[in-house]
Amino acid sequence: MKIPIISAATHFKMATWQYGEWTWGGRACSIAVMKKAASSRRGSAAKGKGAPKNVEEYLASVPKPALSTFTRLRAAVQSAVPAEATEVISYGIPAFKRKRVLVWFAAFSNHCSLFPTAAVIEYFKNELKAFSTSKGTIHFPTDKPLPTSLIKKIVKARVALDQAKKSR
Repeated sequence: MKIPIISAATHFKMATWQYGEWTWGGRACSIAVMKKAASSRRGSAAKGKGAPKNVEEYLASVPKPALSTFTRLRAAVQSAVPAEATEVISYGIPAFKRKRVLVWFAAFSNHCSLFPTAAVIEYFKNELKAFSTSKGTIHFPTDKPLPTSLIKKIVKARVALDQAKKSR
């Protein structure tokens, strides 16, 4: 059996199975076989039978512990985006879009997330110290009160940032 291999120096050679071992260019070598990684067990509403096609399908798949927090998050975001923004599914989660996506939001088993872009999170980093954040995500635990006024400020800042990019 022969298997093509490209070395770090990008030289094309054939690995050959001879005498009970793999050889490559006449010298013994080993070939690693990669195993498929186990699928994620995270409790996202987007996981399951495929990505939802619309927001109603997404809502139907939201974990029960996160449903009330997600509903309040959605209402806060909806009240802060411009009236012409439409609610869509993007990357398997709900988002509000006006020519381009303004913000995404999602529900998980123990938290809800808002994805307003890294620049907005950086701008509000002092007000977000009480929450888990990453470069582009804010996590709101389902067992704590949702800061709707802060969410509205964040979404309005994201809309303003989007409008500033348009005017350039």
